[in-house]
Amino acid sequence: MTWFQHTDVRIDRPTIEELLDRTVSEAVERLSIDRLNRVLLLPPDITRAHAGVGWMTEYLYNQLTQVGAEVHVIPTLGQHVPHTPEDNRWMFGTIPEERIHAHDWKNGVTHVGTVPAEVVRTETGGAVDWEIPIDLNTMTVTEPWDLIINIGHVVPHEVLGFANHNKNYFIGLGGKRTLGAAHMASAVYGIENNLGNLLTPVRRCFNYAEDHFLGDLPDVYVQVVMSYDDTGSLIHTGVFVGDDLDTYLDAAKLSREQNITVFDEPVDKIVAVMQADEFRATWVANKAVYRTRMAMADGGELLVIAPGVGRFGEQPEVDDLIRKYGYLTSAEVLALYPDSDDMQDIPHGTAHLVHGSPEGRFTITYAPAHLSKEEIESVGYGYLDLDEALKRYDPAVMKDGWNTMDDGERVFFISTPSAGLWSTRERLYDRVT
Repeated sequence: MTWFQHTDVRIDRPTIEELLDRTVSEAVERLSIDRLNRVLLLPPDITRAHAGVGWMTEYLYNQLTQVGAEVHVIPTLGQHVPHTPEDNRWMFGTIPEERIHAHDWKNGVTHVGTVPAEVVRTETGGAVDWEIPIDLNTMTVTEPWDLIINIGHVVPHEVLGFANHNKNYFIGLGGKRTLGAAHMASAVYGIENNLGNLLTPVRRCFNYAEDHFLGDLPDVYVQVVMSYDDTGSLIHTGVFVGDDLDTYLDAAKLSREQNITVFDEPVDKIVAVMQADEFRATWVANKAVYRTRMAMADGGELLVIAPGVGRFGEQPEVDDLIRKYGYLTSAEVLALYPDSDDMQDIPHGTAHLVHGSPEGRFTITYAPAHLSKEEIESVGYGYLDLDEALKRYDPAVMKDGWNTMDDGERVFFISTPSAGLWSTRERLYDRVT
């Protein structure tokens, strides 16, 4: 069960710091730790910096080093671009650069086990029949640690229903084979069958892997939930600490209550802003697509204002894949996949082609800073000049929710798509699971 939790209409920073102190003291007692010699902190990467996980990591680092621990940090990047030293300073403050290690999803992993094909088949209701090899960050699973602290933001997620918990290991610190098999399984099962569900098929497979392969890790999860206040600012409303599945479920249930906006009718136009300091590729900026697709009306338009976006994929080979094929429907991808060596080589990239597709239902228009009209249109999206988008839909003027423009256009504005899920009532409650 959850070790402890704290929920409120607003949780301030001093209170969270007290809860982080309690996390360390309870971990020492509950996990029977004699001495904290070496501690590993596993925060999310920069795309979740808005959740305050950077300063939480810095606080833990400072507290632990003051009592003599050697502390290391691995941002759980998955296959995202590693942080620059400037990124690390911006997110983690005073933590020395030499104590922050970049996850290498290709060459820096160790095989710890395999989720059998029959388990995957059962959990996906027969939709998928391949195994999921579990290759994880070598430093995490082979070096001696007295304590591992996972820090993260629980929010609706397109693969796992809700982010965080053991996603930190299997996606954030996973290897190429793990990322590929898991993402492709989620795409085949259907993104709209995953979003907002507490236990998706891939989440159940990861729970199997954690139970069977990571039982010896001395770890604990610190999970935060956030919501909007009356001014439209994101604030912390929940902190959940523990080392088991209940910790995730308790946090995810609060996120489900606070982070899902339900519409009675589909929305004709949504305008979403992806912050320049966090989202630099459509790979991550497409959270705007993932989190709003269940709200979009057939024939509607999603406009993504993305002043930091200058590429498609986080990695060169994924960028090449997106440029080659564009964003395709699930049927198109499944038809091409068996005979496409490049799709099979990076199946997590192939899954992204599906996740970022409107499936022919609505249109997606991008207003990026560093991709041309020709580039955007080549992948199947519409293009709008960034200055024009910012002039018409100024984030400093627009308010979260419904806005009526001077010419009568009515749009739904979302300032932080990565912090929630938007859906019609029918699509949220009338689906496979």
